[in-house]
Amino acid sequence: MGEFSPEVIIIGAGLAGMTAAHEAILRGRRVLLLDQEGPQSLGGQAFWSLGGLFLVDSPEQRRLGIKDSAELAWSDWQGSAQFDRDEDANPRKWAEKFVEFAAGDMRSWLHGLGMRWFPVVGWAERGGALAGGHGNTVPRFHITWGTGTGVVKPFADLMVKYAAEGRLKLGFRHRVNNLIVENGVVKGVSGDVLEATTAPRGVSSSRKVSSGFEYRAEAVITTSGGIGGNHTMVRKYWPERLGKAPKVMVAGVPDYVDGRMHGIAAKAGAGLINGDRMWHYCEGLQNWDPIWPNHGIRILPGPSSLWFDAKGDRMEAPFLPGFDTLGTLKRILSAGEHSWFILTQKIIEKEFALSGSEQNEDLTNGGWREVLSARLGKGATPAVEAFKEKGADFIVADDLETLVGRMNALTPDAPVKLDHIRSQIRARDLQLNNRFCKDAQITAIHGARNYKGDKLIRTAKPHEILDPSNGPLIAVRLNVITRKSLGGLHTDIQGRVLTPSGEVLQGAYAAGEASGFGGGGYHGYNALEGTFLGGCLFSGRIAGQNA
Repeated sequence: MGEFSPEVIIIGAGLAGMTAAHEAILRGRRVLLLDQEGPQSLGGQAFWSLGGLFLVDSPEQRRLGIKDSAELAWSDWQGSAQFDRDEDANPRKWAEKFVEFAAGDMRSWLHGLGMRWFPVVGWAERGGALAGGHGNTVPRFHITWGTGTGVVKPFADLMVKYAAEGRLKLGFRHRVNNLIVENGVVKGVSGDVLEATTAPRGVSSSRKVSSGFEYRAEAVITTSGGIGGNHTMVRKYWPERLGKAPKVMVAGVPDYVDGRMHGIAAKAGAGLINGDRMWHYCEGLQNWDPIWPNHGIRILPGPSSLWFDAKGDRMEAPFLPGFDTLGTLKRILSAGEHSWFILTQKIIEKEFALSGSEQNEDLTNGGWREVLSARLGKGATPAVEAFKEKGADFIVADDLETLVGRMNALTPDAPVKLDHIRSQIRARDLQLNNRFCKDAQITAIHGARNYKGDKLIRTAKPHEILDPSNGPLIAVRLNVITRKSLGGLHTDIQGRVLTPSGEVLQGAYAAGEASGFGGGGYHGYNALEGTFLGGCLFSGRIAGQNA
């Protein structure tokens, strides 16, 4: 690194790492930002995200008639987190401070950095049980224009600027293997310099070592992400309360999301908590055009698709599309390892979206004209139509008998019965004959359409699934897709890493997913969505202000 002598070393050049670097540099600190990937991967996982942020009482909400408050958001958070462990004291403090931030300075801070938001606020994780339980009472999912790339760009641009000014050094292809500890104080890092790579962002890169390194500083911040790309580690920590971990899962994150730094930090004396808390989705697809190994894409469904378990039983409330991710995961695993959506062309056109910046060209690189064309024009979005045509998990047929036959051909070890599927769909269709019904999903659809945003772009008008005029029929096999670690390095409210006994590990800080997004798991057991990017920004900011 030549003459550069860092005061702060940051491990991981994702969103949390860049945010921490930005805040530390504003304080006049010299920062060394390390990452095992190449410069083309600056921004980490956040680049691939939909760019959703959890904001409270925003102008976007108010324009849509949504009444939100910090009090309501904190009530929802507590009902979802269900904090119940002694080690949840710091995570709970982080959560409370984050909700205050989301209802206060967060939007104006990000707006000042250049971010803007799509005016229709999304309603994720609706819960579906009691008011004091899991879920968002109101829509809070604010999609950033540019999606994940729009969240990453302001900070990536700042990193380039700071590097040019000599206030920051970027150490790409630097894989940290050890935290240097002397007399109980973290003094620096050592590891391998990997050979240069031209592999595109997200594609597996070489792990061939070209040399070694050792750097020292007053503070080391770990922002290395979680474990979602390491399925061996996911299975190791998989909680029994969700059921048995499935043999087949798709990966929602690149393979560099490997959890290595958890063990390295623990070896140096750091405490890890809540490793059994994790966030994996039920609506995963095998990507027909993969970037990383076992690449999975998540469907972001509206409320109308009928959801069946592997045995062909329609799932009951609250295990409906978009309501309760982990509750639905547990319900699915009680019957098998996969599940099915059955829907119509009208539903897929109005309600299906896909996760990821690369799957939403209109929101990522376009403007209003492109969004209106993609979301309200004829057919589903181009990305969804491509999956319908080329995806291994999609089946299209003009009649139910053919559809079920092809479903059973796709999953011969778990066949479903045509008559059983037909009777359940028919019973549901009969609920549409008048304004009253007992079907919880149809009630939820009517509730969704009471919200302007859902009625405009996310919820189809209720119609009979078996009516040919609404077809063709579509079935989608859904796989479990790994995504986020909810636990991690235990930190206090200043971002300082704590030892297993709760003492401060001097010189060590952590932020982002590596710290469970704050404190070692500020989500508790469940997430409300928009809180992953938000947690990276918030915890990175805190660590950078204190290291």
